Amino acid sequence: MMMELISMGQEAAAHAAPVATGISGSIVGGLAGFGAALGVGLIGSKAAEAVGRNPGAFGNILTMSIIGMALAEGLGIIAFFAVK
Repeated sequence: MMMELISMGQEAAAHAAPVATGISGSIVGGLAGFGAALGVGLIGSKAAEAVGRNPGAFGNILTMSIIGMALAEGLGIIAFFAVK
């Protein structure tokens, strides 16, 4: 889905006036950042909920949530570079 948004932004930029080129790239970049932030927020909230339910599994939950957050942030960063 992220790649579709990026390609849509690039197609819109190709057909738009030169003034709108930077705006469409900014919109796609903003959507990529929003998606990454949403993913990290959901992972963090579910990790806190899981630790509240089972405090003994704190280490495993922390490890999995850090990996999930890194993957979500990585996709956001890749999308930012793909927009430019």
